[in-house]
Amino acid sequence: MARVLLRRGSNALAARSISGAGARLEWRARRFCSDGVQERESMDYDVVIVGAGPAGLAAAIRLKQLCDREKRELSVCVVEKGAEVGSHILSGNVFEPRSLTELFPDWKKQGAPVEIPVSEDKFWLLSSKHAIPLPSPFRNHGNYVISLSQLVRWLGTKAEELGVEIYPGFSASEVLYDDNRVVGIATNDMGIAKNGCKKSTFQKGMELRGRLTLLAEGCRGYLSELFASTNLGSNQVPSIKRTLLGLRRFGRSRNQNIVLVLSFIQLAGLSTQRRTGARFCIIWQIGKQVAVGLVVALDYQNPYLSPYEEYQRFKQHPSIRPMLEGGKVVQYGARTLNEGGFQSIPKTVFPGGALIGCSAGFVNVPKIKGAHTAMKSGLLAAETAFEQLSKGSEPAKLDSYWERLQNSWIWDELNAARNIRPAFHYGLLPGLAVSAFEHYISKGKLPYTLKHGRPDHLSTEVSKKHKPIDYPKPDGVISFDLLTSLYRSNTNHEHDQPSHLLLRDPSIPEKVNLIDYAGLESRYCPARVYEYIPDENEKLTLQINAQNCLHCKACDIKDPPQNIKWTTPEGAGGPGYSIM
Repeated sequence: MARVLLRRGSNALAARSISGAGARLEWRARRFCSDGVQERESMDYDVVIVGAGPAGLAAAIRLKQLCDREKRELSVCVVEKGAEVGSHILSGNVFEPRSLTELFPDWKKQGAPVEIPVSEDKFWLLSSKHAIPLPSPFRNHGNYVISLSQLVRWLGTKAEELGVEIYPGFSASEVLYDDNRVVGIATNDMGIAKNGCKKSTFQKGMELRGRLTLLAEGCRGYLSELFASTNLGSNQVPSIKRTLLGLRRFGRSRNQNIVLVLSFIQLAGLSTQRRTGARFCIIWQIGKQVAVGLVVALDYQNPYLSPYEEYQRFKQHPSIRPMLEGGKVVQYGARTLNEGGFQSIPKTVFPGGALIGCSAGFVNVPKIKGAHTAMKSGLLAAETAFEQLSKGSEPAKLDSYWERLQNSWIWDELNAARNIRPAFHYGLLPGLAVSAFEHYISKGKLPYTLKHGRPDHLSTEVSKKHKPIDYPKPDGVISFDLLTSLYRSNTNHEHDQPSHLLLRDPSIPEKVNLIDYAGLESRYCPARVYEYIPDENEKLTLQINAQNCLHCKACDIKDPPQNIKWTTPEGAGGPGYSIM
């Protein structure tokens, strides 16, 4: 049985309980304090999970599986800011089904959208005009080319069948505390106009209280970052984290039906600097469909660099363009992902809950994979939560989840790959040499661990140290202007709401970023959220087009003075991915 929160009119909050074909509506009158201030309604659960991605849904499903096996009853809810489960999910995705098999051993029989095995795997080193083949280190035999968005939708259906309550379209905006312990989350208010006044459609946010709370928001999750800034979470997160910005397009090609995974690393001819560790991936899919992705590390130095324009130029490479000619673009999207690896994993447990999936950062960057590790972390957290909640002791603790992580194959896998990404800080060729030695010879057993450099936002150099990059104009066939691509992301936000992109100091963009970094916000954002436009006195000022936001979080990460704060907009806003 699943309950889905509904809003109707301006004076009621409904919870619809669905069981089989029948449905019954429970209407709850909204409560008001005696002073006229509206009170938040609350609902209590055993486990509250924030984020309906691979980790969050894997955790929810495993909890309910254990309940069925042990004949116990635990209430589990998942809150998701996307309009639908999967609508904010973007990935490569060459999928390693290891964790899915642990969750559903018969996933093939159950109809999981994991159907196309990789039949060929190639690794190229790109020069300005050529592609130099190298031995492929990825070993994708047994892996599958999938849409992670579609897989997550399938997992959501399975979770609901088991009795998980999933609430899409609700943004978690607040962590609830009680005596230095996390006791749940609250969703944000809806129906507030740009001027801050309540509209006729105003709805107060909900409190979802849980004996345990799992944060599964993905890279740079809002609540995860909010929690890390508190005294309770100050020891959770390492000081140096690493992030990548991934841009992806999904389209149809006229080329032959093959299943080929091509991975690239740039040598010359593109403006991504040798220390950015930029990676490229092309995934061919049966049915003449092709997914093209570019990943750029956000520790790049040149403020004139535009990840979006690099992506357009990449597609014009003589070895890439022939694969795309005659095709049609279907969707576009962008999202940051963790690349810090083993060195950047925080302590994942805290009083009242835990971090799972990319909220903690379990992406294996050399593999360019993270869904399998995210799901495994969800399974481990769920098993720990069930064990603790079954004891009946309060407050429930998840301390043993951290121990299970360290004893799992996640730890072994990330530890073995720990030196590969940091090696590229010394340059492309040293990075390749260290990577080859670690991968083929030492197997990650060297007695040292390389450290990451400065945080991404401090890696950006002032514009006077660099020259502007002259990017070619889009041809409308292979490369496209940004707004055309943005249209294909199905991004939508309620226009009349306060901006969810906040400036800590409104004067910083014009006084610092425009002068010192040539207005880099207008380039690192892959959705043209930030524009410098002239005012009536022809003075450039920053305009924030929050309705364009893809929720990629690049601005929250890359802004040199850390002046931009990404917060949650109204629920159901953002991109509408269906096949990414």
